[in-house]
Amino acid sequence: MDSYPRAAGRVVYVVACAALPARAIGELVRLLQDRDWVVCVVATPRAASWMDVTGLAALTGYPVRSDYKHPDAPDVLPRPDVVAVVPATFNTVNKWAAGISDTLALGILNEALGAGLPVVVCPCVKPPLSDHPAFARSVAFLRDCGVRLTPTDAVRPDDEGPYRWEVIVDAVTASVQ
Repeated sequence: MDSYPRAAGRVVYVVACAALPARAIGELVRLLQDRDWVVCVVATPRAASWMDVTGLAALTGYPVRSDYKHPDAPDVLPRPDVVAVVPATFNTVNKWAAGISDTLALGILNEALGAGLPVVVCPCVKPPLSDHPAFARSVAFLRDCGVRLTPTDAVRPDDEGPYRWEVIVDAVTASVQ
């Protein structure tokens, strides 16, 4: 962890999973930056294919990471102070709770949990999946580990109404105070 480059200010990793709100994650990045956060975006491979990774890199000053780096390559992102998982899908929440690290995004989430970093999660799960018993177990486990969950209606799995990014910004800010 000592090989991370330094950043001037508080750093938040926004871990984006493959759900519709990932396509608008730049809105969240701008709001976090307005609150003086240094923002780095990490995406699942599928989410990265839906995003404007070039535009997000220009906005944040850091590459959007979606895959593990080569062991000899230096870390390009500064060390995070907090991690926000937005949107958090059924698949990612369940794999994370099981300790699976088969993507960079999950590896970062597992490391954050192990390191005791504050983590904010904004689930984006369709009702049939949110009612699945495995999801309820996973959410309960993550809460027991100290993960803070935002209301699920902040970002919805459908396209009705604007995303309530300010809920996530407030939760991120509150997690380090």
